[in-house]
Amino acid sequence: MQPFLAGLAFPESARWREGALWFSDFYTGRVQRVTPDGACETMLTLPDGEQPSGLGWLPDGRLLVVAMRQRKLLCFDGHRIDVYADLSRHAPAACNDMLVDGLGRAYVGNMGFDLPARAPFEPTVLLLVMPDGQIRVAADDMHFPNGTVLTPDGRTLIVGESYGQRLTAFDVGDDGSLRNRRIWAQLEGKGVGPDGICLDEEGAIWLASPVSREVLRVREGGEVTHRIATPEQAVACMLGGADRRTLYVLTGRVMVTPEQSRAALSGRISTVRVEVAGAGLP
Repeated sequence: MQPFLAGLAFPESARWREGALWFSDFYTGRVQRVTPDGACETMLTLPDGEQPSGLGWLPDGRLLVVAMRQRKLLCFDGHRIDVYADLSRHAPAACNDMLVDGLGRAYVGNMGFDLPARAPFEPTVLLLVMPDGQIRVAADDMHFPNGTVLTPDGRTLIVGESYGQRLTAFDVGDDGSLRNRRIWAQLEGKGVGPDGICLDEEGAIWLASPVSREVLRVREGGEVTHRIATPEQAVACMLGGADRRTLYVLTGRVMVTPEQSRAALSGRISTVRVEVAGAGLP
């Protein structure tokens, strides 16, 4: 891996959009954008110490941001931040990653239990926020739904269940509902817990695994074709660059408090050149 960007608190939720990598540095409250030449800028900072996580864009270009602790979905039009949807009555714990499809439907995960307080594990729900603001339960009995991808045809949604040690697939209905739940890849026994994920042109998934400190490329059925070790916990990855063959790997170190993470600034982004390009974005 090659060093790319350092001095971050805890980078997460990587997205490739219009020639740049977007990500949340959630212990600083910032959503940032960095170009392949390393030029990094802060696009917005959430107020009151809120932590941004999942990112996505509506069809009109407005940015949606998951506010983790408030359990809200925020909307940024380039000038102001508004509440797009309040998820607090539906998500039992801090919200995390999100996918927004081409129609503006947002699939939002949550931890399900108070992980920082070391509460016992609890299964949870994957939420669907419709463009009209309606909130639905898209899937239940999810074991820490996290990174999510959509196939280029918009018909299959794949979710990384961190505590389930698996990638789970669903068929996507015309109304955004999820059906035909199935295991896309079972990772138990491989020492892997998926966090952020991305899809390549061959239909394989790159996933970041914090517990094993690596990124892996996995095919449907569970075959692992590549494993790349990381010096710290790998929390997200994204294929980008001009030819979409640069794998951006986001790593960080979990500290006791956000203040310690901001002081340490041990988060970083590294790059790896890969053979298969990223899949088309939804």
